[in-house]
Amino acid sequence: MYLPRNLIAHLYQNLVKRTHAAAPPVLLLVALEPDALCACRILTALLKRDYIPHKIQPIAGYGDLSRAAEELVRPMRTTEGGSGGVVVCLGVGGMVDMEEILGLDVDENGEGGSGDVEVWIMDARRPWNLANVFGTPVGEDVATGELVRRQTGVDKGKVLQSYQSSKGGIIVFDDGDIEEELQVERAAYCGLEEMPEVGEDVGSDEEGEEEDQEEGESSAQRPKKRKSWGEEDDSDDGMSDDERPPQRRRSNSGGSIPSSPERRPARRGLMIENQLANSSDFSRSDSRSRSASPSIVAPKEQSVKSLRKQLMTMRNKYTNVLDKYYQLGASYSEPVSSLVYNLASDLGREDNDLLWNAIVGVSSLELYGRTGSGVGLNPLSAAGGSAGWNGNRGEQIRSVLRDEVRRLNPVTDAHGVARDASMGDASGVIPTSARSATDKSIRLSPEPRFLLLRHWSLYESMLHSPYLSAKLHIWSDAGQKRLAKLLAKMGVSLSECKQRYTHMDMELKRGLRERLLKFAPQYGLDGLVPPPPRSGDMKDGWGFVRCWGWKACLSAIDVGVILGAILEVGDVKSLTQPSFDITSTPSTEVTTQDQQIAAQEHITARFYTAYDALTSIDVLLPHIATAQHLHRAILRTGTQLIEKKQIRHLRAFRMAVVKEGPDVQLFTHPGALTKLALWIAEAIVELNGTKKSKGSELVMAGLDEPRGLYVVVGLGGGGATESAKERLLKREAKLKQKEAARAAKAAAKEKKIEARRARNLAAGLEDDEVDAEESDTESESENDSDDSDSEDDDDDAASGARRNRFGNAFQEVVRETGARVRMDSFEACVIEIRKEDLSGFLERLSMKAVVG
Repeated sequence: MYLPRNLIAHLYQNLVKRTHAAAPPVLLLVALEPDALCACRILTALLKRDYIPHKIQPIAGYGDLSRAAEELVRPMRTTEGGSGGVVVCLGVGGMVDMEEILGLDVDENGEGGSGDVEVWIMDARRPWNLANVFGTPVGEDVATGELVRRQTGVDKGKVLQSYQSSKGGIIVFDDGDIEEELQVERAAYCGLEEMPEVGEDVGSDEEGEEEDQEEGESSAQRPKKRKSWGEEDDSDDGMSDDERPPQRRRSNSGGSIPSSPERRPARRGLMIENQLANSSDFSRSDSRSRSASPSIVAPKEQSVKSLRKQLMTMRNKYTNVLDKYYQLGASYSEPVSSLVYNLASDLGREDNDLLWNAIVGVSSLELYGRTGSGVGLNPLSAAGGSAGWNGNRGEQIRSVLRDEVRRLNPVTDAHGVARDASMGDASGVIPTSARSATDKSIRLSPEPRFLLLRHWSLYESMLHSPYLSAKLHIWSDAGQKRLAKLLAKMGVSLSECKQRYTHMDMELKRGLRERLLKFAPQYGLDGLVPPPPRSGDMKDGWGFVRCWGWKACLSAIDVGVILGAILEVGDVKSLTQPSFDITSTPSTEVTTQDQQIAAQEHITARFYTAYDALTSIDVLLPHIATAQHLHRAILRTGTQLIEKKQIRHLRAFRMAVVKEGPDVQLFTHPGALTKLALWIAEAIVELNGTKKSKGSELVMAGLDEPRGLYVVVGLGGGGATESAKERLLKREAKLKQKEAARAAKAAAKEKKIEARRARNLAAGLEDDEVDAEESDTESESENDSDDSDSEDDDDDAASGARRNRFGNAFQEVVRETGARVRMDSFEACVIEIRKEDLSGFLERLSMKAVVG
C-alpha cells in the first residue's frame, strides 16, 4: 500500500490517537547514512513531544534487517503472543519485499500474516518493490471466510482518507512519484493480483480437442435426423437424467480456470467473470426464448483454451510492464529527511532544530553522488553551490528549505539589519561567526565548493575539494602550481592562505567571493561560488550555515561530511583500523557469531556517536579531525592510482583497485570507497574531456585483507541530471529548431504542390482530382512530421535515462559465473566478493550494460 503525499500526516495522527500507557513502543529501523540519521532525529523529536515510546535500531544491511525481523519484529505479532505495533523503516527496505523479509506473509497453510504489525517505509532509493507499494495484506473475508487481499480504506494499493490502522500491513510513504509516474505499473500489478492463476501446460486442451474431433468423426458416420434448435431443446428436456447420454467435458487439468461458473476462483478479474458468464451461464428458459426465432444465432461458447490464451496474453503484457520498470536501473528520489520534515510541517511542529536536520540530510546526498540517475557523477551547473544537483526536484527542495530559513529566522530589528549590512551577510560575504553568544539561527550563505573551509586553511580546503582537484589536476605538480597561481592572481599570499581561514585578514575574507567570481572562470571553474542572480531569488544557489554562539559556525555540507566520516571511519582513535575489524579480539579462535556481534557493536557505537553529534556541538567538533583524515586519504590514494596508471579501461567501464598503501583499510567501508570513486571519476572526466560525465562509469574495489574479500562499488549514471533552467533553455532552443525545420519543409511542400498542380493541369486533369492528390500528400507529410517528432522525443527520453544498472549487471554475472558474492548493502551497486573470484567477475561484467 502507499500513502499519498497529501495524506502524509494521516497515519501519524492515527498513531497518536490509539497510543496509550500499555501500547508497545514504535520500532525505528534506521540505515547507517546521514540522510536516514537526520530523518530519525526529526521523527524521534515528534514522538517525544507526543509521549510515544519508541526504540531505535541501526541497520547496516539486509543481514541486520533479517536479524531485526527475527529478534524484534516477530515478537510484536499477535500470532506470536505480541500486541502488534508500528515499525518505521528510514532508508531501509524500499527495494525488497518487506512482507517476506519481516516474516509478515501467509504460508501455504494460511498461517502467519501481518499479526497487526504495521510497517511504514520511507526510502529515497528506486526502483520500489511494487509488492510494498500496491500489495495489500492477506485477511479473512467476513462473508465467505476465505483469505483475500482486501482491506477497508484501500483502493488498488492507495490508502484513502477512511483508512484506519488496525490490521497491519506494509505502507510506503509516497513523495509524489507513485501518483504521477507509476499508474501504468499500478494497473499492471493490480491486474495480475486479480487475475486467476493460469497453468502453463495447455497439452490437455489439445488432447481434449483431438478426442472431440475423433468422437465427432465417428458420430458423423452414423445417420441421424437433422433437427432445429427448438426440437433439440425439447428432446433434451424430455430426457431423464438416466436416459441422457453422457456428454464429454473438455479436460481442464492444465489450469485453474473452472469449466463451470459455479466453481470460480477466489480472486479473478472483472473481465474474466463477464467472459465466463457470457460463455456458459445461460438458463434453459433463456435458451428457449433465444431459439424461438431461427434467424437469431445463439452466442458461440468460448472454449477454456481460448480463455486461457487471453489470460496468458494479458499476464505477459502486465509482466512485461513490471519487468521494464525493474530493469530501468537504480535512482534516487526525494531524501527521507525532507519527507519527514514535510510530515512535521503538516503537523505544525516545525522549528529550527528540525529544519537544520532536514537541511543536513538533503545536503548529504550530494556527497555520496546520489542523484536522480543513481549513484554517479552529477555535473553541477554554472549557477554555483549545489545548484543543478538532482535536477528540477533538487532545486525545488532547496528552494522550499530557503523559504523555511527565511520564515523561521527573520531579522526584524534595526540593529540586526545594520549588523548584517556591516558584516556583509546581505552582500554575499561567507559568514564565519555568530551574531551573538546565544545565536543559533540558520543563515543563507554563498558557499564555495571548498571542503571544511572554516576548519582548515584556505589552501588545504581548496586542495582537498573534489571539484577543484578534478578541474585543476591537483594530483600533478602542474595542477598544484595552477592552484598557487590562482591564489596569486586573487592577491592571497601562500603564507596567508596556509593559516586557518578564521584567522585570515578580514578584508581578504570579505572580498573572497568577488575575487573568485573574477578569476575562477579563467581556469574553467565556472560556478565555483554562486554568482549574483540577475532576476528572481537574490540568494538562488546559496548554501546553509548555522552557528552555535561563539563555539562554532558550520555549513550544512560540513556537518554532512563530518557525520559521514563518523559512520565510515569511526572514532579518531581508531583511524587505521578497518571498518569491521575483529582481528583485535583477544580470543585465538573467532567464530562467525563472534564476528557478527563485534561488527554489530561497532556499528551501534558509530551510529549513536553520529546521532548525538547532530544535536550536540561538543560531540561534533572533535570529529572534524576524522573527516580531514578521510579526505587526506582520498587525495593521497587517488593521486597514487592516477600517477601509477592503475586505472584500466575495460569495454563498458573503467576499473581501479585499492590493495596497497597506508590507507587501504579506510576504504573497506562502502561509503568511503564511494567517495574515492567519485573523486577518481571526476578526474577521469576532466582527463578525457568527456561531456555530461559520459564515460565516467567506474568499478572501484577495495581490499579487505582480514576477511579475504574485496568491497566493490559500481559508479555510473548521473550524467543526465541537469537544472531546470538548463532544461528549459534546451527545450526552447529545440522548439525553435523544430519550428524552423517545419517552416522550411512547408515552403518546400508548397513549391512541390504548385509544380504538381501545374503539371496535372497541363495533363488535362480536373481541379477536384488535383485537390484530392494534394490532400493525400499533405496527410502523408503530416504523418511523416509527427513520426519524426515522436522519434526525437524518444531519442531525448532514451538519452536522458542513463541510470546506474550495476545492481542488475552484478546479479546477472553472479548467475552466469557462480562467483562467491555477498549482496548485503542497501545500495544495489555495492557488493562484497572473494579475492579469488574478482578477476573472472570483472571480465564477465565488462560485457554487460552497466548504464541504462
